[in-house]
Amino acid sequence: MPADRLRVDVEGRALELSNLDKVLYPAAGFTKGEVIDYYTRISPVLLPHLRDRPVTRIRFPNGVDDKSFFEKNTPAATPDWVRVENLPAPGSTKGRETIDYVVADDLPTLVWLANLAALELHTPQWKVGEHPDMMVVDLDPGPPAGLAECCPVAVLMRDRLADDGIESYPKTSGKKGMQLCCPIAGTQSSDLVSDYARRIAQELEQVHPKLIVSKMAKNLRPGKVFIDWSQNNAAKTTVAPYSLRAQSVPSVSTPLTWDEVEAGARGRKPAVRQFTAAEVLDRVEEYGDLLGPLLDGGPELPAKVR
Repeated sequence: MPADRLRVDVEGRALELSNLDKVLYPAAGFTKGEVIDYYTRISPVLLPHLRDRPVTRIRFPNGVDDKSFFEKNTPAATPDWVRVENLPAPGSTKGRETIDYVVADDLPTLVWLANLAALELHTPQWKVGEHPDMMVVDLDPGPPAGLAECCPVAVLMRDRLADDGIESYPKTSGKKGMQLCCPIAGTQSSDLVSDYARRIAQELEQVHPKLIVSKMAKNLRPGKVFIDWSQNNAAKTTVAPYSLRAQSVPSVSTPLTWDEVEAGARGRKPAVRQFTAAEVLDRVEEYGDLLGPLLDGGPELPAKVR
């Protein structure tokens, strides 16, 4: 076996890892071996959020400073023990009717993907064969607005959703913004979920026009927070909780407490910020999985916004 390859056993599955010393985050000196280590250590809280969801990967074979590519379909030489689901491909840019998706239900699959330099893991709001069981509200700040400006919008959105009996749980995107994840019943279509999120976004924009925008036009976004309700479209995916992101440092889409977000909304220190892989492992040790309630289900969305 070449010196840069290592055979390992992961929960009874034989894997061959390669180029563990290859630096994938040059500014931080963070290697592929450290990527695999992070995904292994975070797996107890990550895997429940991936289970039964087709995973779209963004791969960076030569690191975050080099070329990347999206990958939905199963790559060549996929092990026969990896779960693969043939699913409809709405909105496929290649005109495909179906795609053979990887579903990362277990640690061996997660390690295998990490070894392929699949740094970012993105999933839809639905599980295989089911309606959405989660609604996502993506808060995208338009420069010079940033994560700090997302905090008051997140609080406004939380309180408005609570009026309809919808709980929401915040996380950073791992890049510049934030997302609110809301457990729902899983009995309503993606179109209905997306339409509900759109109407709430429009309502908040009407009340707070200097802070919020609900339209996608980029010329409307500078200095405001765009509430991207379209993430709930069946063809869309959102970065999974605890996924790495392709930034200069190994940042992570990190669950937050509402105390942190409220402090950020008031401009108090320590302000909400993006967290690194090492920090997220420490946070999980301290808080556990802050997004655990997403796994317990939620209510149906109201048919009409009040």
